[in-house]
Amino acid sequence: MMRFSVFFMVYYTSLNEHLRKAYGCKVYKLSLSTPCTCPNRDGKISTGGCIFCSQGGSGEFASKSYLSIPEQIAYAKKKVAFKNKSGKYIAYFSNFTNTYGDINVLKKLFYEAIAPEEVVAISIATRPDCLGDDVLKLLSDLNAVKPVWCELGLQTTKNESVKYIRRGYENEVYDTAVRNLKAIGVEVITHVILGLPGENLSDMLNTVKHACNMGTNGIKLQLLHVLKGTDLARDFEKGKFKTLELEEYISILEECVKIIPPDVVIHRLTGDGAKSILIAPLWSADKKYVLSKIRERIAPRKFE
Repeated sequence: MMRFSVFFMVYYTSLNEHLRKAYGCKVYKLSLSTPCTCPNRDGKISTGGCIFCSQGGSGEFASKSYLSIPEQIAYAKKKVAFKNKSGKYIAYFSNFTNTYGDINVLKKLFYEAIAPEEVVAISIATRPDCLGDDVLKLLSDLNAVKPVWCELGLQTTKNESVKYIRRGYENEVYDTAVRNLKAIGVEVITHVILGLPGENLSDMLNTVKHACNMGTNGIKLQLLHVLKGTDLARDFEKGKFKTLELEEYISILEECVKIIPPDVVIHRLTGDGAKSILIAPLWSADKKYVLSKIRERIAPRKFE
């Protein structure tokens, strides 16, 4: 007898709808760069970086750091000009560790980024172990001018995975960072990788639960990509693990979304690695198709 799978739509609070509610229109991100590196690359912690991280420090789509911030903003605006009718933006520092540098340099860059009237907020990606008192003071001061989001790369809470990916800090460091950021009114966005080698559904759900229980304001659910030039790629090529198939990934996403509270904004449901360096899973390169398949079973809540 033929069996048919029955799917029920799962709903979530999307970043797009959250921003529409806050600003009355669609808001686009401007991908910017600081000259920062990472303590997991420059020898302070390690020199190899996280096992999955590309040479671009997860910033393949960002503007070049040798350009001034006004130049980067102008360049990034051109890239989205054809679809941005609202004219409102978020200054997004995505690559490497954007609070790991000279505090005076960072202060200048971040204030330049929020200076334009059309920039309504700033989002800064960093590591939980790079949020000293001076950085927290800077973020607090910035937040008094325009909303500040701080993106933290948790990725996983499974101890074996933490060691495997060479994250370089314990889960308690993330917990402390979240508490410190929320104490100064800065919104926290947590990155979680789905499909890490050796992890099952329970492991992935535990990571999502931990982030939500700590009070993260937003979450990015990221498909594990294998990128050229990474140590993860070497393990993949040796056959040490397999990446997720599309159907597997969507099923995992469904379970993750089910346990994420409505007041936690989901900023990302998959992510897409740069095609020029993507090794696997190759299906992820067709972003429009992937998103269309996800939307068949997972949809954003609509606000009045």
